[in-house]
Amino acid sequence: MNKYEMRSKRSYDKKAENYDSTFDGKFTVKFKEMMYKSVCINNDDIVVDVACGNGHFLHTLNKMHCFKGYGVDISEKMVEQAKKLNPKMQFYISGCESLPFKNQEVDVMTVCAAFHHFPDVQKFADEASRVIKHSGVIYIAEVYLPTVLRVICNPFVKLSKAGDVKFYSPNEIISLFEKNGFENIGIEISGKVQLIKLQRI
Repeated sequence: MNKYEMRSKRSYDKKAENYDSTFDGKFTVKFKEMMYKSVCINNDDIVVDVACGNGHFLHTLNKMHCFKGYGVDISEKMVEQAKKLNPKMQFYISGCESLPFKNQEVDVMTVCAAFHHFPDVQKFADEASRVIKHSGVIYIAEVYLPTVLRVICNPFVKLSKAGDVKFYSPNEIISLFEKNGFENIGIEISGKVQLIKLQRI
């Protein structure tokens, strides 16, 4: 576990029991709302939420769709909360660079307000390419900052005690996944939130 993962783990372990009432929990509401409106799920799809936190996103999504739900998070305390909220789903304590799923097992993958925490986004894209089925889709709801703000913020964001690493432009995210066998099927930007939809080809 590298220093960013350690920072993330410590930070979110502390927030786990009352996460939804914290600043971070309230900040992610807009990200989740955009996801709920955009994610397409078929009955019995295998859905994996990476950096699932306390499982609130999967819980609400499951009220709207019928699927087999899985969550992955680096915070043990968050996973404990997710299991309590979603007793019929499976959750794993894991980083994003080695996902506990078989090759081409996943129909839909979601990442909600967490991509900027990932220490090595290339390794995550490799893993997403490995586990997502052909024609499967990954949805990434991520912080959106105009170019000038990203240039100003990124040198300092790595100092965050919460394990932040870097903020990305839509084109950076899309280019990364296109190199790993995905195609862009949609971009939405609303305020400080961007939602990138990519399909495995």
